[in-house]
Amino acid sequence: MEYQMETLAIHADGTVCAEKTVAPAIHYSAVFKADDSAEFIEMSSVPQHPRNYTRYGNPVHERVKKLVADLEGTETALVTASGMGAIATTILALVKAGDHVIGQTRHYMSTAKMLDDMLQRFGVEVTLVDQTDAAAFERAIRPNTKLIVLETPVNPLLMLTDIEAVTRVARARGILTMADNTFASPINLRPHTLGVDIVVHSATKYLGGHHDMTGGVICCSKALAEDIWHTHITLGSVLSPMDAWLLLRGMRTLPMRIERINANALELAAFLEQQPQIERVYYPGLASHPQHALACRQMKGFGGVVAFGVKGGYAEAERLVSALKVPHNAGNLGGVDSLVIHTAAMWAGTMSAAQMAAADIPVNFIRYSVGIEHIDDLKADLLQALATL
Repeated sequence: MEYQMETLAIHADGTVCAEKTVAPAIHYSAVFKADDSAEFIEMSSVPQHPRNYTRYGNPVHERVKKLVADLEGTETALVTASGMGAIATTILALVKAGDHVIGQTRHYMSTAKMLDDMLQRFGVEVTLVDQTDAAAFERAIRPNTKLIVLETPVNPLLMLTDIEAVTRVARARGILTMADNTFASPINLRPHTLGVDIVVHSATKYLGGHHDMTGGVICCSKALAEDIWHTHITLGSVLSPMDAWLLLRGMRTLPMRIERINANALELAAFLEQQPQIERVYYPGLASHPQHALACRQMKGFGGVVAFGVKGGYAEAERLVSALKVPHNAGNLGGVDSLVIHTAAMWAGTMSAAQMAAADIPVNFIRYSVGIEHIDDLKADLLQALATL
């Protein structure tokens, strides 16, 4: 029987482990014992055995892997201690010195650091292209291109990548593709159904959904998972059993949380567009977004991140953020409670004004990660904050 997302989120992992409990058990053991030598040999020789050593696998990891893989539509998954653990493990498993990787000019900042610096220090060539130009990916392909790294939507302006256009070219050339699906979640976008080979997540964000755990997930075929797993156990980015359990708990409500967050974010974005103190709003669900048509074509919902510029520059943006009462001023996204950051203030300690301008970080820019609070309260809070400008 083929279940809908809401049912999968509750029951997909129910047959993975033998426990009779309704709630999953937390297996907080670093190592598991064998009853005899034959069982020990089996435990030691089977990759990803869930009852050998927790760096290799754990029963609660198995449940997470099954659940996220089913939500993303892939054969299997691997779990890591963070989203960057998932991204770094995947890339390092698939490329070597002399290979070529294509990425985007805009990625999560640590992904960008890996592409701009780390890979090139290890002899891997990297080309970054404008993600809004699907043809640019094909133009960047070389004979030694092994991997294309995608992320959509992406900071700071929530620009999108035409996944089908890129994967069509990549598959014709035998090039693997990896997509970071953190911002969208599998409820809004399933990159694997559009041709992506490997889908990664920072599970810290929407999958966990409560700002109380860190984790990462790699969703792919069984063959790719086995290749990546050998690098994973070497790097040691291990998801703790408690964080795995918290992730399971969070994913039970993922479809209903995303439905509410999508609705709140779309209404809040439209509301912000009507405010005279706001310079511009960036949200894929708005007709004013330059890639709105693409968003409608490849996404089921538009996500919970709204970005906007405040008239008056840095000081007015800072004043608005300080006046807001509902969202927390914190650098994360994807939880039940709203979070807000003044992007330029976050980077002020590490980047000059010129560097921020080169990176398309306007000084008046605000990122609002919309939660599940009542939309009337979110709008009223914004109104009172805007009145202080």
